[in-house]
Amino acid sequence: MATDPRGLRADAPLLDAWLRFQEQPPRPFTIPGHKQRTDLVGDVVAGDVPLYAGLDTMKLTSGVLAEAEARAARLWGADVCRFSTGGATHANQAVALAVAGEGDTVVVSRTLHRSLLIGLVLAGLTPVWVRPEVDPASGLPLGVAPETLRRALDAHPEARAVFVGDPSYVGTVGDVAGLAGAAHEHGVPLVVDAAWAAHFGFHPDLPRHPLQLDADVMVTSAHKTLPAWSQAALVLARTARIDAARLDAGVEACATTSPAGAILASTDAARALLERDGEELLGAAIAATAEARDHLRTVDGLVVLDGPDVDPLKLTLVLSGTGADGNAVEHDLLAAGLPVESADRDVIVAIVSLADTSDKLRALTTALVRSLERRRGAPRPVVGPAVYGVDPTADLPPRRAFFAAAETVPLAGATGRTCAELVAPYPPGIPVLAPGERVTASALAALDQARRAGVRVAYAADPSLQTLRVVAG
Repeated sequence: MATDPRGLRADAPLLDAWLRFQEQPPRPFTIPGHKQRTDLVGDVVAGDVPLYAGLDTMKLTSGVLAEAEARAARLWGADVCRFSTGGATHANQAVALAVAGEGDTVVVSRTLHRSLLIGLVLAGLTPVWVRPEVDPASGLPLGVAPETLRRALDAHPEARAVFVGDPSYVGTVGDVAGLAGAAHEHGVPLVVDAAWAAHFGFHPDLPRHPLQLDADVMVTSAHKTLPAWSQAALVLARTARIDAARLDAGVEACATTSPAGAILASTDAARALLERDGEELLGAAIAATAEARDHLRTVDGLVVLDGPDVDPLKLTLVLSGTGADGNAVEHDLLAAGLPVESADRDVIVAIVSLADTSDKLRALTTALVRSLERRRGAPRPVVGPAVYGVDPTADLPPRRAFFAAAETVPLAGATGRTCAELVAPYPPGIPVLAPGERVTASALAALDQARRAGVRVAYAADPSLQTLRVVAG
């Protein structure tokens, strides 16, 4: 039975349409093929209502999607909003298509998710990479410094836009206002992949979100820190430096023509919940996370990321000083039914949302402390992920390399060749090698470090990294 436990439907048109569909089910001659029957493949399709001929018709007579997007735009202080059923991946690629054209230059933070790099390929853009500052105490990224961005824009006055990711995957928060100022001094828009920041700006103890800090575009994932379905994301933009029609075209170019109504309805519901009850729910989660941090700080040698430039709802732990292996700790947590977002030898990241309770966090911290003491060993030096220190050398634009003839060579013989594929430790999905970049000893060392630390190396044709695809010739 469809439910609305907090009475959100009056303020959430997509949610209301989804509930009405469940309450008065039609006998459709439309997609999807299961026709809402759960006696064929089971409950796996329960709740799967399409946007068209479900929440709305093909002729868009009721316009519930447009109304829901307008409400989200008002909440975040944007001129326009578009919902995505393809996650922030689709949203990043749509924005790449919107801000510049083939052959144009854009400045891009090397901390950005691989989805933006593929967006560069799709749009035919050439990146000028800027690296984040790295905290020597933790080895983790702090964000791109505004002066670093200014130098890049001074050196490349032809640049059409700036792309950064903030907050980082580990929860560190950069100077978005300073980056916006630097970009606007050069007359270009600042696009922020804020996939991990859908909750920012909705409680006084949280950082402000990018649009509040004068960014031009904010991409965020409603499913990461808000209670929406997986794949739910939003593109929010101010149109002083962004062409709204072109943004719409970019969104439509990368989107499915059969969007899942349940994902859209959950996005709308999450927005309504955030607008009405967000401060209360977030406050409780922040308090519970602060209590967890206090508990974890009692563990000798454990570094608990904290401070004004850290997301209060990210629990990021640096284990080097304990001597414990994070992969073994993760094994203990999985056995206890407490999976975390990511773990490698040195760093564990746990994500807290407004859906978490203080009891659940106490269970996590108790299990973490128990495992860390059980797995304790000789302290190790702090060695941050080498991915943040790789200086890429471009041989070809990403699009040209992506579509070039390629050959597979042994990894040991790839040094000096031009990479034809994307190779990135995942999570967080930050590229070490991208199409068009020269294979260097430092890049291979970063990949080796990631593998030895227990991080999965993703997207490469050969996941074992015995071989690598390079541009032929």
